This record gives sequence, C-alpha cells and structure tokens, in this order.
Amino acid sequence: MMLLWSIPAVVVMSLLMTAGLRRYALARSVIDVPNARSSHTVPTPRGGGVAIVLTFLLSIAALMLSGAEHINTLVALGGGGALIAIIGFMDDHGHIAARWRLLGHFFAAGWILVWMGGLPPLQVLSWTLDLGMLGSLVAAIYLVWLLNLYNFMDGIDGIASVEAITACLSAAFLYWLTGFDGLAVLPLMLAAAVAGFLYWNFPPAKIFMGDAGSGFIGIILGGLSLQAAWISPTMFWCWLILLGVFIVDATYTLARRLLRGDKVYEAHRSHAYQFASRQYGRHLPVTLAVIALNLGWLLPVALCVVQFGLDGLLGVIVAYIPLVALAVRYRAGELENRH
Repeated sequence: MMLLWSIPAVVVMSLLMTAGLRRYALARSVIDVPNARSSHTVPTPRGGGVAIVLTFLLSIAALMLSGAEHINTLVALGGGGALIAIIGFMDDHGHIAARWRLLGHFFAAGWILVWMGGLPPLQVLSWTLDLGMLGSLVAAIYLVWLLNLYNFMDGIDGIASVEAITACLSAAFLYWLTGFDGLAVLPLMLAAAVAGFLYWNFPPAKIFMGDAGSGFIGIILGGLSLQAAWISPTMFWCWLILLGVFIVDATYTLARRLLRGDKVYEAHRSHAYQFASRQYGRHLPVTLAVIALNLGWLLPVALCVVQFGLDGLLGVIVAYIPLVALAVRYRAGELENRH
C-alpha cells in the first residue's frame, strides 16, 4: 500500500523540483547555448536532472527508514549514484578533465560492486559462467560504459527520459510476472522521478537534464541490472534487452568513431538518433519511436525470455539485430558532413 501512494508523491516532488531548478537556471544564466555540435536551436536552461537525483535519493532514504529489504543495494545505488551526480553537476557548472571524470566513474562503480558483491555467475546458453574477480572488472567497465553512453544518448528532447521510464516500467512488469514483486520498487521509483522531470523535458524541452541527471540514471540502471542478476540471472539479460536502443546506438557509434581514429571524448552529432532527428526536422518523432521500439519490440522479446524459455543471450541477439539495422540505416558513427 505504501508504494501506491508514494509513487504519485515522487512524481509531484520531481515535477515541482524541476520547476524550481528551471527558475534557478534562468536566474543564474545556466543556459545551454546552441553551437555547431548541438541538436537544439534555442538557448535552454540545463541541470534539471538534479531533480531526478534528489527525488530518487530521498526515495532511497525513505525505503531505508521503512526497513526495506536489500539494504546493501540501497547503499550501493545511493552512494554510487550520488558520486556520479556530483561529478556531473560540477562538470555542468564548469569543466572536469576527462581523466578525472573517468577515475570518479570507476570509483563509483567500485562502490556499487563492493556493496553488491561483484558480478554474479551468469547463465550463457546452457553453461554457468563464473568469472570470479575478473567479473568485478567486467562489471565495473559495464557500469562506467552504461553511465557514459546514457550521457551520450541524452542529446534530443525527452529521449533519455522516455528510455528510462519505459525500461523501468517494463522491468517492473517482468518482475511482477516472475514473482519478484519486491524488486519492482526501485525501478518504479526511478520511473516516477524521471516522469516528473519529463513534463518539462518533453519536446520541445523547457529544460535539459544535464550530465548530473544522465550519468546518474545510467549508473542506477546498471546497478538495478546487477541486482537482478543476483536474484535471477535471466532478468539480467532482460535488462540488456530493455536498454537495447541506447546500448546499440552508442556502442555502434563509438566503434565506428574509434576505427576512424576520432577523439571519442569530443562532442559530436553522429549517433543514429541525431541523424534521424535532423532528417525529420524535429525531435518528437524520434523520441516517440524510442517508446515504440521499447514497448513494441524489446519488451515482447524480454517476455519471451522470462515466459517462454528463450535463452537470455539469444534474446539479446534477436533484440539487437533490428536495432543494428536501424543504426546502419541512420548512419550511426558516420562523419556528419557526409552525404
């Protein structure tokens, strides 16, 4: 019962906090001014993702005070997420060298893994894969990549918000189907926190998320997937399926830029979703397409994994094939001036 009334409260808190942050950004000229690498054309306040951070962290604190289970997960996500948000906030308001940001990212990932116990054994086809200590390194790289790719993919109005909301709601639905209702609380809380912000971020956006919000969401989603892996290895693969749009676009784009010898830490506009938004002349069709892909394609594939015995790794491959085709179709990773 507590969850039923707390979710609307989280949405309202996030919505009102975002409104306050927007007023603050306008008053202090914390504005994202369009440049050659931007996907927007109107100067827009940034840093609204802080509302997501504070709302979700307050939700975690409330869960702790209520005596919720999985206290290690709450400490892991609260501490790791807060550090990423602080790094992002400082970078939003100034500049932190890439190497120091990366060091902080790995420290936050390490914090999460210490509290969660590292990477659990995974089911790969008919084998159980236990990487031991190497698994912790793999998991740290996974978390750091997920938080950075989420930052990369937060480039047009609403896209990062709808990705988080649809992935979390889908995961909560899968938890309910498989009898792991208790695991649904955190995804639902994160979806609620992002929903309040989305009111202000839906195309055309009145405020941007900023690095503090995007990096925070990325590492929290990664932490939730690791929590799932400890409880049900199948659900880890489902999380990878549900986050497929962002994982495929960002990874495919990075790979092409690396092969070309680009400086991958420099800003660019060569993700598939960015090419698509320029092709259609608006952000809204692309943001709506992400919702459609997540609910119309990725969720059904994940359902096949948990309900009909499709192997998790095979499910990821099946889910990603059309996403790779879309990345190719929309020229992900190509030089921006190529026609």
